[in-house]
Amino acid sequence: MGTSKLETEDKVVEKIKETYGSSHEEGVPIRSPKTAHEVLKREYKLLVDITTITITFASFLEGRPVLFEGPPGTGKTEIGEALLTLWSGRRAFVLPCSENYDEYRVIGDFHPLKAFKYGFNEESFTPRPLLAALVLDAGVLVDEIRRSSEEFQNLLLDIIDKRRIIVPELKKVYKSRGLGFQIIFTSNPYDIAQTELSDAFLRRVIRIGFEYPTREEEIEILKLRLGDTFSYIPLDLVEELLKLVNELRNSELSYKPGISDSVSTLLIASRIARFRNKPKVTRSEIREAAISILVKNVDEREEVLSIIDSYFG
Repeated sequence: MGTSKLETEDKVVEKIKETYGSSHEEGVPIRSPKTAHEVLKREYKLLVDITTITITFASFLEGRPVLFEGPPGTGKTEIGEALLTLWSGRRAFVLPCSENYDEYRVIGDFHPLKAFKYGFNEESFTPRPLLAALVLDAGVLVDEIRRSSEEFQNLLLDIIDKRRIIVPELKKVYKSRGLGFQIIFTSNPYDIAQTELSDAFLRRVIRIGFEYPTREEEIEILKLRLGDTFSYIPLDLVEELLKLVNELRNSELSYKPGISDSVSTLLIASRIARFRNKPKVTRSEIREAAISILVKNVDEREEVLSIIDSYFG
């Protein structure tokens, strides 16, 4: 049985709309790279290179999945989710990968008690996010794809290639009904605890590399994220923080601070300064915030503190 059957007669589709419809409401798609660039900056406070947007949207039009690959903290996940949301007009679904991910966790499974009572049919079937995205014509961000198994990667490739999902127990095939159902994968190639991507996978995806922003780009991002708070922080202290963050990124330490860490450090520092009724953020507040945000691993605490103190001690 295919999808020629009226959607109102399909209990699985009804369940998807009841479960996910309100949180992924239909809106107006934005498929112009220029417009998307403006909306990302204005509404999402994201500074995204228009070439990245253009290549991503061009790949979608060709039915090709996109791989955002780069170190942690470079905005891959946030940018990917935003682009998928703009493209489809619905909030994107996010699948945070792990080695335990399989078809039952992303397509659907059967509730044990209902299956015992009703059998393996629509009544006992619980649809999951990937099937919901296909039915609702929404985008899917598959986060950290290298943490999943090769079997799971192959499953996704088959779905992407054929733009359909088969549920054998229901004897049904659900097909993509529009251009909104697209997939962006994210990957950190420097993470050693992961599965290598197969040649078959890499041949199918359009890869876009991500790097940490330049000094000028990161300052622009901070201005976007902090808004009026940015003027409360002396520019020379912002510059010092970025030097500190970049030193940590280029070090052998296990934790590499991302853009969000720079933002959080300045936001927390500004809150501390306001609690103390200071007219401007000082080195003291940035040091306190940096210690709380940038020290992640106990074993590396002293080394990170030493680097922080070399700038704000």
